[in-house]
Amino acid sequence: MPDAFELVRQADDAEVDSVYREAFGGDAYPGFLDQQLPAHRTRSGFSLLGARQGGPLLGFGYGYTGERGQFWTEHVAANSSAELVDTWLGGHFEVVTLAVVPEARGRGVATALMTELVRGRSEPRALLGTGQQPSPARRLYERLGWVELLHDLDGNYSLYGRLLR
Repeated sequence: MPDAFELVRQADDAEVDSVYREAFGGDAYPGFLDQQLPAHRTRSGFSLLGARQGGPLLGFGYGYTGERGQFWTEHVAANSSAELVDTWLGGHFEVVTLAVVPEARGRGVATALMTELVRGRSEPRALLGTGQQPSPARRLYERLGWVELLHDLDGNYSLYGRLLR
């Protein structure tokens, strides 16, 4: 890899928010820093991993143990088959966000973040949602062994899963 970067387990919230907004632009959730991230930090199994190069955060990913009764897990359950619900939901690692600033894309940052984020997890499987259209994100997930479980989660997203052990 031509540009070395390091993976870190700590990152300042303002820096994470800056990467999030730069990575997602107009699609960024307005309450990410003051609502979503603080709520998710309290969940069991929360893990946030960042990537830096000499100082600035290039990207981050985070997730936690997803359980029945949580918003996203219940949303997936309401839009999925009974078999998918029974097999995949509850006690899974839920990858919430993977974000890389545009100028750092194509350098292996997202691959390193996602690989390390799920490495050694105690959950037997992981889930994430992503856009339905072909994209670099979908290609990344598929290259790393994720499988599309449901193409039309709610008209906008696909559900991807991966066995972790």
